[in-house]
Amino acid sequence: MTHTTTVLVIGGGGTGVGTARDLAARGVDVTLVERGGLASGTSGRSHGLLHSGARYAESDPEGAVECIEENQTLREIAGHCINDTGGLFVQLDEDDPDYFEEKLEACHEHGIDAEVIDGDEARERVPDLSDSVERAMVVPDAAIYPSRLAAANAESAAEHGATILTHAPVEDIGVTNGEIATVEVGGTVNETIQPEYVVNTTGPWADKLGAMAGVDFEMKPTKGVMFSVPYEGLDPVLNRCREPSDGDIIIPHENEAVLGTTSVEVDDPDDFPEEQWEIDRMYEECAAMLPPVEDREAVRTWWGCRPLYAPDEADRGDSGEGDERSISRDFVLLDHAQDGVENFASVVGGKLTTYRMMAEATADHVAELLGVDGESITADEQLPGADDPTELDRLVAKYSEPQPTDAGVVTDRTGTATADD
Repeated sequence: MTHTTTVLVIGGGGTGVGTARDLAARGVDVTLVERGGLASGTSGRSHGLLHSGARYAESDPEGAVECIEENQTLREIAGHCINDTGGLFVQLDEDDPDYFEEKLEACHEHGIDAEVIDGDEARERVPDLSDSVERAMVVPDAAIYPSRLAAANAESAAEHGATILTHAPVEDIGVTNGEIATVEVGGTVNETIQPEYVVNTTGPWADKLGAMAGVDFEMKPTKGVMFSVPYEGLDPVLNRCREPSDGDIIIPHENEAVLGTTSVEVDDPDDFPEEQWEIDRMYEECAAMLPPVEDREAVRTWWGCRPLYAPDEADRGDSGEGDERSISRDFVLLDHAQDGVENFASVVGGKLTTYRMMAEATADHVAELLGVDGESITADEQLPGADDPTELDRLVAKYSEPQPTDAGVVTDRTGTATADD
């Protein structure tokens, strides 16, 4: 069976469904295919943090501004896809006070609300907080539920005319005369798709999909472990105020707390070791902020892979010393016309917090190439079901199932009870 479409989006994480939504809202005929359920890759295997930008304020000003802008936008359009927990950056007695001051100044400079409270007030807000916390910075972090977010974006795309196909792995790509002519899709779909343009939003698998079209570029995925523990009454996100390191974030997800994360380079995002030392490290480091977590048994443990883009050594000036946290986490749009495939682009890098912005930039690029007029409406149009968590969970069941990040929050309407049922 053959299916024709103007734009084929491959990959159903945040950026993929966001791109499909944005293009469909501009009147473009869009088809999205995802090899599993929506958000079953990187998006649904994250720690579920809606960044305020404070984490990047002193090291990546542009990224910090993008985060706070999208943080504010998602609060307007995404409703119950987000839990407005607030956040604290806590300074322990062993942490560098100059780093705290640098981050505070950078937050103010880049429009991120940041208020300093002393250790006693921080412990009033979080009674189990370590006695070693000397002071904290209050920032507008929040928790985000990627299963709901992806499903709501997909439903919006469908309402605008897009076709959303899950459990539809790409098995082959046919290139003719410098253009992708056919994409063979298996799974429950089993179709040949003939697209005018193809957008690759497969995250850490992007280079593998690119290779199927004869395009060569390098990803450097890194794995990170996260796990949830029972924890009632934790309100704000907790961030350790130090240089980014393992085990420096704890995110409240209703009756659980998610601890994360590590950053270890892997060769294959589908095949890597899940190592006990990573879990042990999370317990040790996160307990320095919130001691009771050290004795709580994990409810769920999962690993995710970040879609980090690694240009050639000469281009990025890499030291070759293997610092996985120094590789670009910025969004990059690769137009593969420069690689000899005219109707193909890949989206790499980025953060879940800025998925909508990345999708808009991608849609702008594709719309210009196709000669499509009209601007993005996704920052202003509320997502379907945003005001109704029950409806959002119905949409999750329609397109996928709750993913590890938010399985303790999202009611599984496919028939399996989750933690808060």
